[in-house]
Amino acid sequence: MVRNLRREMEPRVQSGCNGRYASLIAKISAASLFFFYAMAWWASEGHVHSTTRINLNALLGSNRPPTSRSGASNIVVLGSDSRSGLNASYGSVSGARSDMIFVVHFRADRRKATVVSIPRDTLVTPPKCNSKVTYPQIPSASRRPVNEALGVGGPLCAVRSIEALSGLRMDHFIQVDFTGFRKVVDALGGIEVTTNQPIHDLKGSHLNLDAGKHHLNGEQALGFVRTRKSVGDGSDLGRIQLQQEFIRQTLRKIHDLHVLTDPFKIIQVANITMQAITADSGLASLSQLLSLAKDAANIDQKNIRTVTLPVAPDRKDVNRVTPVDAARRMWQALKSDTDIPPDVMAIIASQTVRNPVVSSPD
Repeated sequence: MVRNLRREMEPRVQSGCNGRYASLIAKISAASLFFFYAMAWWASEGHVHSTTRINLNALLGSNRPPTSRSGASNIVVLGSDSRSGLNASYGSVSGARSDMIFVVHFRADRRKATVVSIPRDTLVTPPKCNSKVTYPQIPSASRRPVNEALGVGGPLCAVRSIEALSGLRMDHFIQVDFTGFRKVVDALGGIEVTTNQPIHDLKGSHLNLDAGKHHLNGEQALGFVRTRKSVGDGSDLGRIQLQQEFIRQTLRKIHDLHVLTDPFKIIQVANITMQAITADSGLASLSQLLSLAKDAANIDQKNIRTVTLPVAPDRKDVNRVTPVDAARRMWQALKSDTDIPPDVMAIIASQTVRNPVVSSPD
């Protein structure tokens, strides 16, 4: 089969073209065609598996923020700490919470993206939620930590809570548990991170790293994003810095796995990812997932901004946090599909808890 495909994709280059540029054009054409042939073959052979699909629009109804008129897209990503099923080896904890929550905002032109990390203890007043799947109707609560929505009402209610917090419509959502996270990282071939200080968190995340550059496999990467008490100030806000560094390096890895390098690898990663995640129906097919990966890969790394939702300790409960006014202005900028104002970025920077293990982005 591969021999036939190569014959069909043999480029025809005019003799008058410069040899080096002609060779480059030929490689691009061949790689592009090879990618689509590979995708078609992989799907026809039955190797593409669907992820769990949930139809956000049908199940959440019309009482939601409006769809962006500009064509911008918002995706909420939830990291579940569920210990059910294959996750039982990570300890015994009842229920499920979203210990990693971030919103990815793709600009309409797909040239810029902003990743907003939401502290798990951020208080939100969610609207009434009826998941209509496996969870009962959840009445509106006066205030509830945003990470509890997943365990109380499932991913639909988590999306509704984040929409209430941000005022943005979430076009898609992705939920991944410990086991799924590990599988996706391994499928990517691991992720490289550099630590300024050692991480010895044997009792918590079981991660043991010296300072320096590390190529993390799935299990180590899971420990990296879960590490909290043994580094920095031991807070969840400090752990967010580790998660953001991991996000940046993952996006860089996706960029490196561009179609011109290894199209079969792209398909393999997408296939494993589809089996490892729960997502809305708009991201539950191979072509949709590949389109999302392409959007992420095509954005220049300097145009991907990671920020933490600006919060302050809650007046009634010092163990919880509430958004400050800068958060409202930040969400409004994303809603308008514009850059976050410099003065708001300055406030976010001043309130961000820096983790000395990783370097701050430029």
